[in-house]
Amino acid sequence: MMAKAALGCGSALKRQHCILHYPCFPSSSFLGDASRRLARLALVPPLRGSSSLQLRCQGADSLAWNGRPVLPIIPTHNWSGVVGSRPMQDIFLQESKPDTRLKIFSGTANLQLSQEIACCMGLELGKIKIKRFADGEIYVQLQESVRGCDVFLVQPTCPPANENLMELLIMVDACRRASAKNITAVIPYFGYARADRKTQGRESIAAKLVANLITEAGANRVLVLDLHSGQSMGYFDIPVDHVYGQPVILDYLASKVISSDDLVVVSPDVGGVARARAFAKKLSDAPLAIVDKRRQDHNMSEVMNLIGDVRGKVAVMVDDMIDTAGTITNGAALLHQEGAREVYACCTHGVFSPPAIERLSGGLFQEVIITNSIPVTEENYFPQLTILSVANLLGETIWRVHDDSSVSSIFR
Repeated sequence: MMAKAALGCGSALKRQHCILHYPCFPSSSFLGDASRRLARLALVPPLRGSSSLQLRCQGADSLAWNGRPVLPIIPTHNWSGVVGSRPMQDIFLQESKPDTRLKIFSGTANLQLSQEIACCMGLELGKIKIKRFADGEIYVQLQESVRGCDVFLVQPTCPPANENLMELLIMVDACRRASAKNITAVIPYFGYARADRKTQGRESIAAKLVANLITEAGANRVLVLDLHSGQSMGYFDIPVDHVYGQPVILDYLASKVISSDDLVVVSPDVGGVARARAFAKKLSDAPLAIVDKRRQDHNMSEVMNLIGDVRGKVAVMVDDMIDTAGTITNGAALLHQEGAREVYACCTHGVFSPPAIERLSGGLFQEVIITNSIPVTEENYFPQLTILSVANLLGETIWRVHDDSSVSSIFR
């Protein structure tokens, strides 16, 4: 089980007051099937216990737009000590050629994550030109051929959601008109996911509308990370690969060596019970507590009661996103009132709309753990913030989609 293994992958990268952490997945099977190309071994060192991968990916933010990742030099001497025999050397060199049918392009929403994904896969980002006219219109031009290629477009629809969504649609359209064989929209954060049902009369279901837009633009498949609710997958008329950020967060928590007897997983509302229960099961079947919350209006919540015992415990609050942080900070205040020793906040998407930073840095949390599915600006860093990279997770998923391999087996 992933949560039972410590990371053991070198030092974390500190930026200002937050920690940017590149997890190394402890399971050797995470690298994929035995038939996976030896190129991945040639270009990218094994994930487990590798520090060189961290060094290359940590420097990804210094690369220029669509820059070439710095790859380790493969030794050409003493091959017998590397692969064991001369015939194996020939196979190694032949198979280390990059797959030219796999193309990864990035929008402007989260260029750093796209560079990290390409870096972890031993590839380079495709060349693309994106600009905005004076009136705000978006122009996209692919600057290399994608005819007959398997194209992956990395673009979260994070704030500004409308601009980033429109940019994704135009990128998909450009690839379709350039005769790409398959187009996969990789959306680490799917905006409008909260508008997934009608809770009052005369409301729109924007999640369905956005799914229709992506489909009509020409996407053949969608890859998303931690949807707000699972039923949103049914809004798409094309295949959806839904991956979870839980393994990344679980590995990090395992490295903190918190005793299972002192741990309790908390759902900040009744709607997140299923997510918290699955999280608790992977943390040595930790006990579960639920915060009973009554929402008065959008981005406004009021905590009413706590179901479960947290006295003297280390409480881990689990949610899919933190927007204005009202729900999770009210819940943390209640946990401290009920006698919790420490409170950790864990979520995949750090939206951080004002006044989230003021609330999260107020001293209620021992640590706020998020992933880099949404870029966090430096002015939003605070001492308790820890950012985990999902580049390995998304990169492995892209390989499996490209190779027609199982994606769900990653999480078993």
